[in-house]
Amino acid sequence: MSDIGSGDEGISSQKYHGQGMDAGGNNFDSGQQPQEQELATKMLQIQSKRFYLDVKQNRRGRFIKVAEIGADGRRSQIFLAMSTAAEFRDHLSTFSDFYSSLGPPNPDNVPDDGKLKSEMMLKDNRRYYLDLKENSRGRFLRVSQTITRGGPRSQVALPAQGMIEFRDALTDLLDDFGTDDGGFKGELPEGRHLRVDNKNFYFDIGQNNRGIYMKVSEVKSNFRTAITVPEKCWTRFRDILADYCDKMNRAHSDSADHHQGAAVAGPSGVPRAGSAQPARDVEPFAAGSRI
Repeated sequence: MSDIGSGDEGISSQKYHGQGMDAGGNNFDSGQQPQEQELATKMLQIQSKRFYLDVKQNRRGRFIKVAEIGADGRRSQIFLAMSTAAEFRDHLSTFSDFYSSLGPPNPDNVPDDGKLKSEMMLKDNRRYYLDLKENSRGRFLRVSQTITRGGPRSQVALPAQGMIEFRDALTDLLDDFGTDDGGFKGELPEGRHLRVDNKNFYFDIGQNNRGIYMKVSEVKSNFRTAITVPEKCWTRFRDILADYCDKMNRAHSDSADHHQGAAVAGPSGVPRAGSAQPARDVEPFAAGSRI
């Protein structure tokens, strides 16, 4: 699930299936409050495909969902932060200019992977790969969204002839709702890596519409898990960890003292010959006092 979108629940909306449900997957008749609010939408028919560009808002902020509906009813979608959508719009202009400069398709002059031009966009922990490709059905722009260090991969394929129309629709939405994601504007710290025995721990700092967070990932050859710690509790998290470190250091020190004392006393508990006798507790008294 994307940090800015809420996953697949928006696919169940009325415009995709004709059912009385909102963008959050809630039934209007149930009286439940919608999890997402749809602020604006545009629909494009490009060749045999329909594309929906939805500006949505939830408790995490605003974002744009791009949904592709194929002629056979299959659907796929990607999520874009508002600033990422603006960057994507600019790339669409560049890709369109490049597409216009190409001659007619030539099956004998196509790269092995079919890629004619590629770009990459990076936003927090998400990467977007833009690939203008060519196959037997024509030329198209594939947009793939991935999440670093695991997570689902999603993609849409836009026919090359529709890139300008798509860009113009995206521009209209950005003009109405802006491109500012809000939040922290500075440079986030770089990620760190720690290896312990056969485990790898990755510490990555990211940001989404809820704020800054630290993702701690534990990775082994056949196992992966992660936790996310919001910035507002880093100090408390550190204090708890430091407290446990102090307690374990004292516990190890007490254990070492115990083993050392047992070695001096011997197996029966009787002090070994030549060993120092422990001092007895005595009642302190002042000098010159009578006994």
